[in-house]
Amino acid sequence: MSLFWIVMGQLAAADEEMSTSKKVITREEWEKKLNDVKVKKEDMNKLVMNFLVTEGYVEAAEKFRMESGTEPDIDLATITDRMAVKKAVQCGNVEDAIEKVNDLNPEILDTNPQLFFHLQQQRLIELIRNGKVEEALEFAQEELAPRGEENQSFLEELERTVALLAFEDVSNCPVGELLDISQRLKTASEVNAAILTSQSHEKDPKLPSLLKMLIWAQNQLDEKAVYPRINNLSTAALEDPAI
Repeated sequence: MSLFWIVMGQLAAADEEMSTSKKVITREEWEKKLNDVKVKKEDMNKLVMNFLVTEGYVEAAEKFRMESGTEPDIDLATITDRMAVKKAVQCGNVEDAIEKVNDLNPEILDTNPQLFFHLQQQRLIELIRNGKVEEALEFAQEELAPRGEENQSFLEELERTVALLAFEDVSNCPVGELLDISQRLKTASEVNAAILTSQSHEKDPKLPSLLKMLIWAQNQLDEKAVYPRINNLSTAALEDPAI
């Protein structure tokens, strides 16, 4: 929440200082305006806890809970189970991941056909990766083809995946990115989001959204004023305007 109020402070400063030409705002003026914005420590702590819980840092979340007194909005024990599912997908153990998801909540896959298809697609990719061609073809025909007949987008994704089998050198394959680790991470992220949604929790942490808002606000302000910017988000240091 703190970044939200900083952004609001920046917008307020621009409105006050803007004229027909760009107004130069000194560091002293800018810092005074930012210091006038009050942010509750409780809001800061909730923002940190939201990030730790959503991203699955269970040990850090537990330690932060004890040190700050900030209670998470879900049982921290469920984070461990969720991370086990995510790790299984990232390691290519898709069958194990599906079992773990069903142990958590069978309705997650029952009510999300797209997620289930993507998990099955990832199973097919892993079979192809391991050179199990016959098993891959059989799995595609029995498990994925029927779903493709019911959904055109599924069919297109299946065709792209099966196309991997037509190339001996996947580095020159137009769909070779399916074998990249990034594909596993994409599927793992989708599963993670679905589990969070089933637990009535935001699927994305709030902090990245606030950072995006900060960047957007500064880009808007660049057209109206010259002011101390935050160019390095990791340090949040104000840099003097270039005059």
